[in-house]
Amino acid sequence: MALAFPKVVYGLIAFAIFWVLAVFPAVPFLPVGRTAGSLLGAMLMVLFQVITPDEAYATIDLPILGLLFGTMIVSVYLERADMFKYIGKLLAWKSRGAKDLLCRICIISAVSSALFTNDTSCVVLTEFILKIARQHNLPPTPFLLALASSANIGSSATPIGNPQNLVIAVQSKISFGNFLIGILPAMVAGVVANATILLIMYWKLLDGINERKSDFIIRWKRVLWKSCVYIITLGMLVALLLGLNMSWTAITAALALIVLDFKDARPCLEKVSYSLLIFFCGMFITVDGLNKTGIPSSLWDLMEPYSHVDRASGVAVLAIVILVLSNLASNVPTVLLLGGRVAVSAAAISKADEKKAWLILAWASTISGNLSLLGSAANLIVCEQARRAPNLPYTLTFWSHLKFGLPSTIIVTAIGLTFIR
Repeated sequence: MALAFPKVVYGLIAFAIFWVLAVFPAVPFLPVGRTAGSLLGAMLMVLFQVITPDEAYATIDLPILGLLFGTMIVSVYLERADMFKYIGKLLAWKSRGAKDLLCRICIISAVSSALFTNDTSCVVLTEFILKIARQHNLPPTPFLLALASSANIGSSATPIGNPQNLVIAVQSKISFGNFLIGILPAMVAGVVANATILLIMYWKLLDGINERKSDFIIRWKRVLWKSCVYIITLGMLVALLLGLNMSWTAITAALALIVLDFKDARPCLEKVSYSLLIFFCGMFITVDGLNKTGIPSSLWDLMEPYSHVDRASGVAVLAIVILVLSNLASNVPTVLLLGGRVAVSAAAISKADEKKAWLILAWASTISGNLSLLGSAANLIVCEQARRAPNLPYTLTFWSHLKFGLPSTIIVTAIGLTFIR
């Protein structure tokens, strides 16, 4: 039920401030960044009495934060164990040319993002890809686009691939295995379609380039420790597939790696993005405040009759709503706003349709991040990493991304939806 008119206005103001600072963190009038903007939006919801302080604390989803924290710790230790170095070496090993390199980037970026999150993969692989492109006098644009877009597509396949999937997995209670089975065919088809679009758009730039073979440097004194890190990570993935609690599984794996390292854990803990965790806390409160205004419910009531997932037209309408809203409000807030409503609407049809609706939300909200440079954190990470790369700076422009991202997003989303059951 909607609140009184003043509180609706106050709720919209608070959410608008949160949205502006989340999408444009360096706005001239208040360049405080995303995390502070999230906290500001949450605080305004409480000050404006849209929600009470107790309700604000209750909206913070600890299982999601625990899962996010655990996976970030595991990623830190995997990076120390040179996992991403070896992944990067696979890009150039026995490469048969630029087109082969681009396809490898698509595949490796997608797989690593599904297992280790899209942001981590983009942070680690961007500079390596720039070096390969520079070595062979290739324009970096198609390879950076391949990395960012494939990271987004690949991250859709698992609950730990990106933040919005974490939210969906916890809220829907879909197991890791069922989530993977439900999205994997769409992810594979999406990666193939995305790579095809890249090859078509940049075929001439990729002609006539020969790649050199890279050598692996093996440090035998660290083999045992690295093996243990990989075994614990594999154990975490197996536990997730067996349906154990995702949040506590990730935290347990993180603590096992900390103990195994037998060193002061502070340097590794300092690499955790606590600002992201705080951002999530503020976002939970801000989105809940917007929900209490009644506006999202009213808008969904208008769209719900046309968005039933038991027919193709309904799936198309739902996907369009998710795509547009994800690019206006960002994908994680979109999931928080739509998740419960979409699930309730689909559950009225059947239990299977409820699961299908959650998977459609995961797929469409994730792939929508490929539409523009501002669509996802992975895109921005690749852009910033490329711009700041030592000795190899490169600027990926908004328009160069958009001219590829717009057709890719529409085609990949449509193809993927046909594989989700």
